[in-house]
Amino acid sequence: MQHSPWHEAIKSHLPEGYFHQINDFMNEVYSKGVVYPPRDKVFKALQTTEMDQVKVLILGQDPYHGPDQAQGLSFSVPDHVPAPPSLQNILKELRSDIGEKRSHDLTSWAEQGVLLLNACLTVPAGQANGHAGQIWEPFTDAVIKVVNELEEPVVFILWGSYARKKKPLITNDRHLVLESAHPSPLSAYRGFFGSQPFSKTNQFLKEAGREPIDWLR
Repeated sequence: MQHSPWHEAIKSHLPEGYFHQINDFMNEVYSKGVVYPPRDKVFKALQTTEMDQVKVLILGQDPYHGPDQAQGLSFSVPDHVPAPPSLQNILKELRSDIGEKRSHDLTSWAEQGVLLLNACLTVPAGQANGHAGQIWEPFTDAVIKVVNELEEPVVFILWGSYARKKKPLITNDRHLVLESAHPSPLSAYRGFFGSQPFSKTNQFLKEAGREPIDWLR
């Protein structure tokens, strides 16, 4: 990421030396125990979706904390891993909204311009949200601010109260914000199911003159 347009754009929203602090944090936590995702995939969302290609930003909270699940893209797991409950519900809503996607790996979305961002980019094994409030939030808030500044219209998908707290960072009225309950089993029936985020996103992109996302890929 260091030589990508993301780097300079994010850097402009952070205090001097913040990237060094992130590196020091990762050196410490990865040396002490098992942390997910693998270190070489921490920035995969930004490495896969180029800044000038972003059409959609889906914000998650933090990576999955079980073995082999997290791959640096929010809500996504490799195909050989069973879909966690939130992802099962995302795919269920997709099926009712547009059609069936059989893959649990959402890399194809990222390659089409869907930035699959978590607010925290690392998590200790077995400790959901274990790195919350330690280093990542200023960095990922900066990513949201950078996307907010893009000239092309973007859809921000905010699922659940944690993601919806980031709405004040989205100040540009050329963008669309879609909010609903979180897809987790605890809240999916309280406003996530039936929210049709995928078809609404594509309708907005088409009206903005942008290529829609093939969500079934």
